[in-house]
Amino acid sequence: MKLLLLVLLVLLLLVYSDPFRVGATPVLLVPSPAFSPNSPVSATMAAPTVAYSPGVGEAGQRHSMDSHRKILIALIVACTTLGAIISSLLGLWIYHCKCSRKPHRRTGRSSDGEKGLSLNPFFAQFNSSRMIGKKGSVSLVDYKLLEKGTENFRESNILGVGGFGRVYRAQMDDNLIVAVKKIECQSHDAEKEFQNEVDLLSRIQHPNIISLLGCCSQGDARFIVYELMQNGSLETQLHGPSHGSALTWHMRMKIALDTARGLEYLHEHCHPSVIHRDLKTSNILLDANFNAKLSDFGLAVADGTQNKNNIKLSGTLGYVAPEYLLDGKLTDKSDVYAFGVVLLELLLGRRPVEKLAPAQCQSIVTWAMPQLTDRSKLPNIVDPVIKDTMDLKHLYQVAAVAVLCVQPEPSYRPLITDVLHSLIPLVPVELGGTLRVTQLVVSVGSAVHSDH
Repeated sequence: MKLLLLVLLVLLLLVYSDPFRVGATPVLLVPSPAFSPNSPVSATMAAPTVAYSPGVGEAGQRHSMDSHRKILIALIVACTTLGAIISSLLGLWIYHCKCSRKPHRRTGRSSDGEKGLSLNPFFAQFNSSRMIGKKGSVSLVDYKLLEKGTENFRESNILGVGGFGRVYRAQMDDNLIVAVKKIECQSHDAEKEFQNEVDLLSRIQHPNIISLLGCCSQGDARFIVYELMQNGSLETQLHGPSHGSALTWHMRMKIALDTARGLEYLHEHCHPSVIHRDLKTSNILLDANFNAKLSDFGLAVADGTQNKNNIKLSGTLGYVAPEYLLDGKLTDKSDVYAFGVVLLELLLGRRPVEKLAPAQCQSIVTWAMPQLTDRSKLPNIVDPVIKDTMDLKHLYQVAAVAVLCVQPEPSYRPLITDVLHSLIPLVPVELGGTLRVTQLVVSVGSAVHSDH
């Protein structure tokens, strides 16, 4: 294109500078009669020369000039037309490349999904249930169907209790069992969280994020229908009646890996990226096979949200990152901090905040940090349920990841993608990692015993 513009410029200069007239009419001098085509002459002598003589052959010269100008004008028009055609073709080619090119980040489908991880089969089943229409891409569920499925929201069907309502077990048509969150929208915050969660989950599909099946409005109440997670929340499994007895070391590492995959999808593959803002064990749900899925997106924030740093402080004590708690600064590293706390819960079997006295509490981060970096003390604070079941080397690796995630300074924390790649080698192949268990592991108990 630059070369074409240069040619056009030269041609224009030739037209308007009129090299055939420099103060006089140019006359082409022909060789003298003594000249013979067969006579040996130099190249310079054979070449015609130009002299200037006023008033000689003006009509012929004007005719010659007109011919030259017509030729130049024709060339300019031809070049201009050719340039326009080339520009159009180039523009179409660039547009085609942009449309066909798939961006590496924030594509709306994670790399895990592309590797063949199955999405939830609930969608196909749930569509057979009785619907009353759609709101955008979200199915609107008949309220009477929810009322019937929960036995008029009977207390015995309560699965959990949240900030603005309760979650019920519901048996729908065709014996399909789902979870129904009932939100009492008597405040602006409750309505806002309902709208936010429905909007986000309607655009998200990932194996490690809870599936939205539909929603419903009835008076001041709002309802969100999800797939049922048979093993409840990670909080219940760790701190409930079983005290984590169903969760082996490898199962806990699988849950950590699933959680990291869900967060990576939000941070790296959603457009715009999403900050969960309320990651905790009660919002990590487990299906029948203990696959972990992130839930409760009422407080989630899109990375492009205006005045993100001025968002109302929300979250759960013990999981909230220091910079967000003290300065209101919210980034994806805030989710990484919360993930580190969850990892400590899986490792130690302790709650994020424990009461030492009626008016005194202690954070798991504050309590564990000095011992996490001491290899001689670390084995003694591991959850007794798994203490004798893991490779000591793997224990040190997980502790190192947790320490990095809960660093007070956000810039020192890793990206969730780095955390994900650190955990994959610690999870057996059959549970979604790359670890091949070919020999007996060195347990923590035996390793500690051998040290003494």
